[in-house]
Amino acid sequence: MRSVRWLSISIIAVLLLVYSFQSVLADENRNQPKSEEEANQHQEWMVNKEDRPPVHSVDHLKLIGSKIVPNNAKFRRTSLGGFSGLSYDPRKHQWYIISDDRSMINPARYYTGKLRYNERGFKSVRFTDVTFLKQPDGTLYPSKEQYNPDMEGDVPDFESIRYDTRNGGVWYTSEGDRSLDMNPLIRHATLNGTYQSGLPISENVKMDKQSAKGFRNNLSLEGSTFSPDGLSYWTVMEGPLFQDGSVPTVDTGAVSRITRYDRDGNVKAQYAYNIDPIPAEPGPGKHADNGVTDILSINDHEFLILERSGVQSVDGSFKNYIRIYKINTENATDIKDMDTIKNRDFVPVRKQLVLNMNELGLSNLDNIEGMSWGKRLKNGHDSLVLVSDNNFNDSQVTQFIALEVFPE
Repeated sequence: MRSVRWLSISIIAVLLLVYSFQSVLADENRNQPKSEEEANQHQEWMVNKEDRPPVHSVDHLKLIGSKIVPNNAKFRRTSLGGFSGLSYDPRKHQWYIISDDRSMINPARYYTGKLRYNERGFKSVRFTDVTFLKQPDGTLYPSKEQYNPDMEGDVPDFESIRYDTRNGGVWYTSEGDRSLDMNPLIRHATLNGTYQSGLPISENVKMDKQSAKGFRNNLSLEGSTFSPDGLSYWTVMEGPLFQDGSVPTVDTGAVSRITRYDRDGNVKAQYAYNIDPIPAEPGPGKHADNGVTDILSINDHEFLILERSGVQSVDGSFKNYIRIYKINTENATDIKDMDTIKNRDFVPVRKQLVLNMNELGLSNLDNIEGMSWGKRLKNGHDSLVLVSDNNFNDSQVTQFIALEVFPE
């Protein structure tokens, strides 16, 4: 009887061991990607999760490729275009792309999407969803024609979006509108577009109805970025404040302000950034400008800055000049308490050219306004992705550009 009992116990133990082994295999199989694309994404995420440093390193950039979205493209009954900012979530391998449509064509919104590229080329752009952003009262943002001065709310002019790795939401900026007495905005939303909170903009950026003070129309909060640890939020003005001087010309540059906020909205620091002069002479009586369109953190004190200049020729067409700079805030003067920098001594951030995009040989180089870190490439290098704002204009294009980042 004893031998039978031990035999029974041994059989049960073996069966339990087999069951446990099968369960482990099943769990491992459930965690394995099912396709080649999923396998690559799984590998990228494991690299991002385990090996990705908290900061980046940039020496120079190399073109991977570009893709153009047709101007007549639609997605879920909305017009694709006006893309002024983008941001990447490495966990979901998902892109967030904001439109600066001022609720004129469709309600103010951002898109999610998938960009397929590797070291050898840029394969495709696919949109996966559209989210309409909402005001604090839960309503959609109104267009300028819908806006009533007696109503609560703001007419949108969204220029930047950043995914928040600390809570999973998105932060976005709006340029404001002096003609409507609207200051620029910094807002935080859930991924379904619901308003969560806002940061108060610095006092020196706010307009003054009695004098030429504060932001200029269409030269306001153009770019934003989180610090690598997500505890600081940085913004950059496209052009100079009224009290800081004139806009760039062919002969002279201008000074923009870069501001660091904490997550509670306290202004921790502000620095001066020297914008280049306009790089080419426009046709007689034609338009030309230059300004900052985005900022992206490398580490706690270094950033990439995107400068974009548009110069109009005699025939009315525009040529864009796009440059990416690396800046360093160390040893720069904190100007947050300077209402004006005119006739003041200060040290601007240091800047050095990383890439002149006009030398890439692209058949199109349009109005590049958004810049974001992308996925880690298989060779271990970071990628950088840019997007252009076509202004819903038939003479312009919506363009995504992928670059390989070579570290220092």
